[in-house]
Amino acid sequence: MSERKTPAGVTDTAGPVDGKPASDEARSAFSQPTGVHPQPGAAEEDSQTTSEFAVPEGVPEPSTAEPEGSAFSAPRTYSARSAPPAFTPPSGTPLVRLTQEAPWQDRMRTMLRMSVTERPAPEHAQRHEDEVGPAVPRVLDLTLRIGELLLAGGEGAEDVEAAMFAVCRSYGLDRCEPTVTFTLLSISHQPSLVEDPVTASRTVRRRGTDYTRLAAVFRLVHDISDPQTDVSLEEAYRRLAEIRRNRHPYPGWVLTAANGVLAGSASVLVGGDVIVFVAAAVGAMLGDRLAWLCAGRGLPEFYQFIVAAMPPAAIGVALTLAHADVRASAVITGGLFALLPGRALVAGVQDGLTGFYITAAARLLEVMYFFVGIVIGVLLILYFGVRLDAKLNPDAALLVIERPLWQIAASMMLTLAFAVLLQQERSTVLAVTLNGGIAWVVYGAMHYVGGLSPVASTAVAAGLVGLFGQLMSRYRYASALPYVTAAIGPLLPGSATYFGLLGFAQGELDAGLVSLTKAAALAMAIAIGVNLGSEISRLFLRVPGAGGRRAAKRTRGF
Repeated sequence: MSERKTPAGVTDTAGPVDGKPASDEARSAFSQPTGVHPQPGAAEEDSQTTSEFAVPEGVPEPSTAEPEGSAFSAPRTYSARSAPPAFTPPSGTPLVRLTQEAPWQDRMRTMLRMSVTERPAPEHAQRHEDEVGPAVPRVLDLTLRIGELLLAGGEGAEDVEAAMFAVCRSYGLDRCEPTVTFTLLSISHQPSLVEDPVTASRTVRRRGTDYTRLAAVFRLVHDISDPQTDVSLEEAYRRLAEIRRNRHPYPGWVLTAANGVLAGSASVLVGGDVIVFVAAAVGAMLGDRLAWLCAGRGLPEFYQFIVAAMPPAAIGVALTLAHADVRASAVITGGLFALLPGRALVAGVQDGLTGFYITAAARLLEVMYFFVGIVIGVLLILYFGVRLDAKLNPDAALLVIERPLWQIAASMMLTLAFAVLLQQERSTVLAVTLNGGIAWVVYGAMHYVGGLSPVASTAVAAGLVGLFGQLMSRYRYASALPYVTAAIGPLLPGSATYFGLLGFAQGELDAGLVSLTKAAALAMAIAIGVNLGSEISRLFLRVPGAGGRRAAKRTRGF
């Protein structure tokens, strides 16, 4: 060993070992200083792990088995011979086979009513521009846009959820949960159990009735969910943009004329003649034009209904003051038929019966506001008519004029005009017109011939409307609304509403309350009958291999 003198005069005994020069570690701050002897066991202590994740001394090592309460371990009470009913039965979980022969509405509705753990994986996925997989945000955005058009068009909440679920699964997103309320749509996608969910939402701010657009959206969803048809995201966006840009199939003057024909046909149903038909039609068209004027000024729909209800009532009161030999009650009743919100009422009751209580409450509240607007508009005119000694006779409700052929023709004309107002496709107008005529024939046979109560007769006729509408929608893989909504037009409680308002205007509160209660009962009978007819059709025409639709099961309210 050689000695070297450092600048401080300290002798350095470090030198090359075995002919090799000294390394930098010999002068490291962590090296043992010269002349210091290590303590016994210090090397072993320094070599031990000092991580904060290490188990301290004296603490027993954790067991490698899953602790009780883990999602991957069986509970203490579990045994293979006597498995609790909460776990998979020994026979296994039934395999759900959703055949493509069934409409996509039934297939998606079946899966939505399943438990999440029992839903089958997507059987196919639409092709993408690249093969890496779907762009999750774009798929969710497309799904929300489709759901917005359906909800704004008056579709039920359950069918909107089914459509959204169908779009997501068709593009490979199998862990999706859509949520629909009256004005808000949201959807959440869970990529896996360890990844953050992706959630998107959209607000429905404007509603419009256009069943042609609604049918086009249904065809788009059908093509997307069809495994034999390849619809890329870009193609789906292009078709959706075309649907939104398409104009309404009927111009404004046709809608106004259809409003007049609807009111005139309704007046014939309750015993009117040609003069009554013309008077009711003129009043309804005048009210429609005033409502369009208010809408152009940005007035809310509540005030539009008030304004639209005034002209028919004013014409009826004017004919009474002129001592014309006409049924003024038929004129006012015909004008009310064109305003009653039957579409929103049926959708609201349907949402309530299928478990969407928030959406149902919002829809029914909207119906109540519209109905109150009609009441205010008619009551204002009737009040001034009573003050002017207009001989408005509430006993006219008891005068039933039976003209079967005229009434059947009027009911079909009413349904036809209603279909035009709903902007239906021309290919569906004939079917819904026949459906409305059949509904009135059933109602007349049960009420006028059979002597049954109007509520029961209305419920049965509405049930047949819902049944036939659901069968037609299954045949054409489309929405049931175009085949149902217009067909219930002849069954709407226009006369009961008018005589209830007349009772209030003349100070006969008891009689008015009885008539309005009857009108509410008829409206509920229509809505429940339509929904029951649809459910009966689904009950007997099950999804092949799916074992029927599942619904929430409750006992005694809890």
